[in-house]
Amino acid sequence: MASMFKLPPLLASFFSLFPLHTYSSIPPLNKLAVSLPTLWIHPPRDSSTPSEANLLSEDVECLKWQAYLALRGLKNIKIRSDVKAEGGIERRLPTLHVPTSESLEKNEALNISECSENGQLLPTHLIPTWVDTKLGVNFNADSLEGYKDEAARDESRAWVALLEGVVHAALILFQPTPSPLRLLLLTPNAISSNDILPAILSPPPPPLTGLSSFLPPFGTRPPRANILSQYRDAIVSLSERLGTDKWFLGSSDPTPLDALAFAYLHCLLHSHETIRIEVTRRVNLVAWEWRVRCLVRSGFTQ
Repeated sequence: MASMFKLPPLLASFFSLFPLHTYSSIPPLNKLAVSLPTLWIHPPRDSSTPSEANLLSEDVECLKWQAYLALRGLKNIKIRSDVKAEGGIERRLPTLHVPTSESLEKNEALNISECSENGQLLPTHLIPTWVDTKLGVNFNADSLEGYKDEAARDESRAWVALLEGVVHAALILFQPTPSPLRLLLLTPNAISSNDILPAILSPPPPPLTGLSSFLPPFGTRPPRANILSQYRDAIVSLSERLGTDKWFLGSSDPTPLDALAFAYLHCLLHSHETIRIEVTRRVNLVAWEWRVRCLVRSGFTQ
């Protein structure tokens, strides 16, 4: 059979001028052994001078998971901020890199990286499972999810929606405009605020062009005054609901809502003056954020 597919002598002579060589694979030179759980995050605000003061990411999603890990009582978690979002699981950050000895068992239901001698990568939705395994508890067994009663558990859903809706929209709307150099460095698939706002606002903002325009609808026209008014009401409600309690909704221990609230309050206190001042006017929110910030920082190392 092989003789039927012989190359013509002239063509074989020509191909012999370009021999095919096979080389063994070259292992990466910068492969880092993982001895401690490491959370890959977007960089802190001032990553040029590493210190204990700037262990917290400037990204609210990464900071939420930092707070979740620390408020669940975990310590000595390393952070890594030199990995782009494209390098994380599902092209998103944060991603948790755990040693092989602490990895989860892989099965068809878990979307995790293959376990190897260099550890295992976990997406955000598996972080609670890993924490439960590490602490030897089953958080899902608690129908109240850590809240004091069913009413508080159900109320927490409304606060999550408020923080991830109106408050998040204000945070995006008043974030600093990236410099021209940073715009050039952004990845082509980076999500802009025009893509995020329609997804979190209800109803979505109108397009920049109307029905009478000869241009097709494009972009969005976010109602800044309306968003700012709702944001102010949200901060007032948040302050009144917290009152003098140690944790939101009167919980005896921190809950996922506390991790989310801290992430937003911390980012708001480092944002544009227009929205920052609404938080600084509420003394209880400022004091609560500072106390929780100290707890979150203590859970992480460089």
